[in-house]
Amino acid sequence: MKISGFELFLVAPRWVFLRVDTDEGVSGWGEPVVEGRAETVAACVRTLMEGLAGADPRRVEDHWQVMAKGGFYRGGPVLSSALSGIDQALWDIKGKALGVPVYELLGGPVRERARVYTWIRGSSPEELAEDARAKAEAGFTAVKFLACEGPLPALPSAAEVRAVAERVQAVRQAVELDIGVDLHGRFSTAAARRVLPLLEEYLPLFAEEPLLPEFSRDLGLVVRSTSVPIATGERLYSRWDFRDVLATGIALAQPDVSHAGGISEVRRIAALAEAHDVALAPHCPLGPIALAASLQVDFATPNFLIQEQSLGIGYNTGADLLDYLLDPAVFAFRDGFVAAPSGPGLGVEVDERAVRQAAKRGHTWRNPILRHPDGSLAEW
Repeated sequence: MKISGFELFLVAPRWVFLRVDTDEGVSGWGEPVVEGRAETVAACVRTLMEGLAGADPRRVEDHWQVMAKGGFYRGGPVLSSALSGIDQALWDIKGKALGVPVYELLGGPVRERARVYTWIRGSSPEELAEDARAKAEAGFTAVKFLACEGPLPALPSAAEVRAVAERVQAVRQAVELDIGVDLHGRFSTAAARRVLPLLEEYLPLFAEEPLLPEFSRDLGLVVRSTSVPIATGERLYSRWDFRDVLATGIALAQPDVSHAGGISEVRRIAALAEAHDVALAPHCPLGPIALAASLQVDFATPNFLIQEQSLGIGYNTGADLLDYLLDPAVFAFRDGFVAAPSGPGLGVEVDERAVRQAAKRGHTWRNPILRHPDGSLAEW
């Protein structure tokens, strides 16, 4: 079997799909993207695929090593995300060629269903509470939401601190679901240490990304300041990025299978996390291929806890998670869980006609630029 070609598709709302073809008629799909930098990652995919022309796609690990380490300059979100999508597609091909789901090639399933959470949204505590009740009625057992509606200064005011606590309080009083609180890197170390203890009485399942990744060395200070479990990792791109972070005492590692080296590297990050008594909760605010790849890791990973998925996330305008699948039932969420996909490879059938139609329109999605009241740049 040899790689005979590939195609890239920029599709709404903000995704990139990759199809890798072989001379034996087996094709694999991946999702290589940095949100807001789709065209840049697509260009990197084209460069990496030059080295795979005519190669045996089943040599997944050798290809990973060459793509990740064959260049003098390594790492970073663009290269790692391009590599991630190619890695997903190669695993998809290998699974399809052997007629088994990818998780069978990772040692077999360790569970029959995987827990998922959904997003709730609202500009006020009351709106968050209302959405949380709706998600509970839909059968979800866990939700996540932004801790603050807008940006925060390095040292939030008393009113801003209370507003964060009031949002969490409203959701807790409305539902008995597990709650994930996304801090989105908007907090300084000092602010996180001040705010998180105020959330403890509401028993959140986790607080996500309290600090920007460049301040990861200070995560230990945050962990020691609160009993709220700390989650992070969506902007870490390799096991080396995670190595020192795992030692800080975080509770959840959140690598993204479309950013952190694909199935191959996320599986290794999960094993490294297990050695530090840290659970796995993959980040995935993306499309169906990324979710399918995440689930393949989830079903083969003993320390997996819960999976993010993008239905209801709020960014998906123009298309949504299920729009590019021939059989959306593969992602049927029941009682807050999704069953193990039984199909070969990634376990999803991409609706290629819908993808090609969407790619004709394409997209130029960019993340919002936020500013503080004084006009200076704020963290999104």
